[in-house]
Amino acid sequence: MKPDDPSDRSKRAMDPVRPDGHETLVRSLVERARGGDQAAFRELVELHQDRAYALALRITRSPADAEEVAQDAFVRAWLALARFRGESSFGTWLHRIVARRALDRLGVLKTRRGREAVVDEAASLPEAAAPVAHGDHEAAARARRLERLVLDLPAAQRAAVTLYYYEDRSVEQAAAILGMPENTVKTHLARARAALRAALEQEGP
Repeated sequence: MKPDDPSDRSKRAMDPVRPDGHETLVRSLVERARGGDQAAFRELVELHQDRAYALALRITRSPADAEEVAQDAFVRAWLALARFRGESSFGTWLHRIVARRALDRLGVLKTRRGREAVVDEAASLPEAAAPVAHGDHEAAARARRLERLVLDLPAAQRAAVTLYYYEDRSVEQAAAILGMPENTVKTHLARARAALRAALEQEGP
C-alpha cells in the first residue's frame, strides 16, 4: 500500500469518471475481497488510493495527515467490507469513510494543537481547473489563486466544495459521503461561494 508521489497522485485523482468497465471490475474485486481475497483488496486499494488521498488532502490540508487518513480509511474499509451491501458504489462508500476520518482527524489536531494545521503549498493539491494551454499564465494564476482561497475555507465547506466541484458529485452524493443532510451541504456550498466571492473582491483583479 506504499503511496505514489503525492503530486502525481493528486493530478491523476481528478481524472474524468471511468467507464462502466471499471465499475464491473470493481464489483468483481469487491466480491472477491469480501470472501477474504487480500490480493483483490490490494487491487481495490491501487484503483482508489489516488482519489482517497486527494480527498483527504483537501480536507486536512496536510500531506502527512492525508496519508495517514487514507491508509486508516482503507484499513477500516477492509474490516467493514463484510457489511458493504452495494447500495452505493464502492468508491462512494470508501469516500464516506475517508471524509469522516479526515474530519475526525481535524478535530484531533485542533484539540492537540489548539488550531488547524498550517496551509501547505497549493501546488501539492489537485488542480483547481482543467489543464490550461501552455503559456496561458494568466489562467494558471487564476487557478492557483482560487486554490489558495479554497484552502482557507472551514473544513466542512472545503469538503463540500471538493466533492461537488472538484469531483463532480451531486449534492445527494456529497451528503451521503459526508453524513450530512442535503440542505446542510447546500448551505456549506452557498457559504463557500459567498466567502470566495468576498475574498476575490477584497484581493482585487
